[in-house]
Amino acid sequence: MYLSKVFIPWQQAKNPYQLHQALWSLFPNREELQRDFLFRLEQQQKSVGFHILMQSQTTPQMRENTPQILAQRDYELVLQPSQRLRFRLRANPIKTIKDSSKGTVTKKGKVFTKTVRVPLLQEEQQQAWLERKFKDFAQLETLLIQSEPIIYFRKSKEQRSGKIQSVLFDGVCSITDANALKQAMVEGIGPAKAFGCGLLSVARV
Repeated sequence: MYLSKVFIPWQQAKNPYQLHQALWSLFPNREELQRDFLFRLEQQQKSVGFHILMQSQTTPQMRENTPQILAQRDYELVLQPSQRLRFRLRANPIKTIKDSSKGTVTKKGKVFTKTVRVPLLQEEQQQAWLERKFKDFAQLETLLIQSEPIIYFRKSKEQRSGKIQSVLFDGVCSITDANALKQAMVEGIGPAKAFGCGLLSVARV
């Protein structure tokens, strides 16, 4: 994998959807392929730009009119059971509930009530969500939870708008399954990855 520090000028990404599209431009001729990168907004300067940490399975390519790659290195995950790690994760903790107002959907001859995603707003709920996500690969030792401003977005092509309540998790964990942790880091954790959620960063304690 590759870890890159990227700068996106303000005019190239005035909303979260444009920011994601700008990062896609670093991977030419891959528009129809599945996204293989995760990212996290590290710093935003209004009217200046965005500093992004991006993890990718292929090498990003900076060209004219693409975001600037400020630094880049190979990122090899060397993890061991019982190893203690500091971690950071911006995530979108949600739960899925049935909503009869949305109608029904038929699958394999059976009728189901449609579901909607709702954010988990209480800190206890957010911690429980993270513990469930970590349970297959690590044990939480310490945790700091920071609520963040709501992310509003609009997809003009689909005439659809929405909002995401992201949370920043920082803490220390101990590895219980190194392979499962590697997989979680590659795939990302939770929904809203297109809006900068899901990238799990780790470092030795």
